[in-house]
Amino acid sequence: MRVRFGRRQGQHEQQDLQGAPEQQGPQGRVGKALVIGGCVAALGFVPSAALATPGSGVSGTVVAKGTSAGKLKVKTPKDRTDVTFRTITVEPGGSTGWHTHSGQLIAVVKSGTLTRTLDDCSVEVTPAGTSFIEPSGSKHRHIGRNLGTEPVVLWVTYLLPEGSALSDDAEAVECGARK
Repeated sequence: MRVRFGRRQGQHEQQDLQGAPEQQGPQGRVGKALVIGGCVAALGFVPSAALATPGSGVSGTVVAKGTSAGKLKVKTPKDRTDVTFRTITVEPGGSTGWHTHSGQLIAVVKSGTLTRTLDDCSVEVTPAGTSFIEPSGSKHRHIGRNLGTEPVVLWVTYLLPEGSALSDDAEAVECGARK
């Protein structure tokens, strides 16, 4: 630690606590000022409970929650993106029909069990409380079916290129001969 003791012949003299004098020029003072200024500025980024304010007049409701089977890889369109939230209900025995999407969808199965057949004829069964992503593009056609006895309720977030339809009809895949 250094302590300033006064001026000698027009210069500032510093002496450490052990008594050894040290000269400090203009560059040393500027450097010290920058360090002190940086420390003071950094204090502005430290969270402080005194700055927090309680919320008022705000409420929220979780409408659906689902856990993915693994890591979700979300991709948005290259340009402007329409983000649409939608509830979809598929009655027992009902289906979405074969379709594709021009952007990704993030879906949560709120109730029931959705059975999806994908373009490669693989089948994915997603029960209530789970989530999944439907990829974009014509190579990812699929159909969703409700093979159960209660309605399937989905909460879906669409991430589509601006102005795109929510889905596009697609030709059915013949899976009977492949199974």
